[in-house]
Amino acid sequence: MPDSRERVFLRSNAIIEPLVDRFYAWMHIVSPAQAAMNLANVQVPLLESYLHSPQVHIAASNNPALRGGYFVNVEEERATEVGELLDVIKRDRSDMLAFADAIAEADDLVRQNATGFDLTPLYPKLPPALNGLVELAYDTGNQASLRLIEPLLYHSPVFDRRRQSVQLSLEDGVERPFILSTPRLPKPGVLELPIPFDHPGLDELFAARVEGTTAARLRAALELDDAQAALLDGLLAAEPSLAPDRHIDGGGRIRYFGHACLVLQTPDAAVVVDPFISADNRHGDRYTLDDLPDHIDLALITHGHQDHIVLETLLQLRSRTDAVVVPRSSRGNLCDPSIALYLRSMGFTVIEADDFDEIPLPGGDRVVATPFLGEHSDLDIRSKSTYTVRLAGKTIFVGADSSGIDPVLYRYMRAHLGEVDLAFLGMECDGAPLTWLYQGLLTRPVTKKMSDSRKLSGSNAEQAAAIMTELGSREAYIYAMGEESWQGHVMATTYTPDTYQIKQIEEFLAWCKGNDVAAEHLFNQREWCW
Repeated sequence: MPDSRERVFLRSNAIIEPLVDRFYAWMHIVSPAQAAMNLANVQVPLLESYLHSPQVHIAASNNPALRGGYFVNVEEERATEVGELLDVIKRDRSDMLAFADAIAEADDLVRQNATGFDLTPLYPKLPPALNGLVELAYDTGNQASLRLIEPLLYHSPVFDRRRQSVQLSLEDGVERPFILSTPRLPKPGVLELPIPFDHPGLDELFAARVEGTTAARLRAALELDDAQAALLDGLLAAEPSLAPDRHIDGGGRIRYFGHACLVLQTPDAAVVVDPFISADNRHGDRYTLDDLPDHIDLALITHGHQDHIVLETLLQLRSRTDAVVVPRSSRGNLCDPSIALYLRSMGFTVIEADDFDEIPLPGGDRVVATPFLGEHSDLDIRSKSTYTVRLAGKTIFVGADSSGIDPVLYRYMRAHLGEVDLAFLGMECDGAPLTWLYQGLLTRPVTKKMSDSRKLSGSNAEQAAAIMTELGSREAYIYAMGEESWQGHVMATTYTPDTYQIKQIEEFLAWCKGNDVAAEHLFNQREWCW
């Protein structure tokens, strides 16, 4: 065992899995109301289904045709542990399960009794769990709904940081189980920390990737016992593994880190978009955490889907990032939790931006939040944003999964902000259906036909071409759609050359070639310098 006083660095391939009741943490199982709904409507039934037929779940988890399905990928000999987890949830999360029932009851109350007349008589009929936490209101079409007073939920029994924990281990290149379905049970060699996500010891740990520290200091910061400290030693190295070219001396640079993650740099500023970054630096075919600049001015989040706000990466960047820029939510809509409240609950400094708000960057450049259309199954979700970044004399449009369903929007954007030099677009144009991601939040059932018609889809070839035409951009870059090898546990996507999305990308690339637009379907890594 190394001397605990020697200077050490966190290994490049150290990973964190943030957990809530042992499920991988993403926004809808941390934000209080959404967490209660998903616990009651997705996670508890999922665990019950597994315990009824473990063999079915295991077989389905290993069937490539069912990749991304809601099946628990836990060995049958550990079914007793899954049963114990379910018992703990039912016992210790009774407030949350009752809150989910109360939301459904209140929704039914409003639907049956809000007929255009005064809503005041309904307040005494609300379930007690909602008292003081909701408001009833009509829209101008005389449709009534329930508005959650979301900031108060973070101070109610529905939100409990004791649900949170983290697992720390080394990335071994083996695909982890799908995050939306499989809880993380303890494993040999994995460091279990029963600490919340805002614990300052995590910042101490991840800062050690750049600055170095001592094992003794980390042990104290993370409150480790002897067994935990021994596991921590395996995550530490005597030297850092930082890339020597992670900073630049002049001009501007963009690096593509995979999926929808970009790092934009000048000598004065660094911006990271939708950070989802590999920790596996053994291959040389990707940028990893080693390639990030030591200091990040802004992290931009485009929307709240689990592949764009990736907590396992964000937590590792918290200590070196000045602020996270997020789109403003609609305040109190069940399907539209506040990204700002979510991140602030974990100790992040957050800037909440409306459409066309400007955020300055050091050196005189700027980020402008711009509108985002579609991709959310036609739900009333407003916490989504594209960004237009002015960097070292160029204008970059970060389009995320925004759709070209109404290309006139981009005409207005061009009139307001000028032409775009480089455009980054998402073309997952045949996304998952409504219920795949939002089943837990639905208070009324929808038919399969209805769900399948409302997909989480970005632009097809025609829509992407319309965006480029309206923005006036001469360079188009299409994100990989979960195709990179290190993203399977989050994306669970599989494509062939004949897949509809791939064919649409090929059609768009052909359109670009015919219209003198430089274009490329990105994969793994790419760099632009000027």
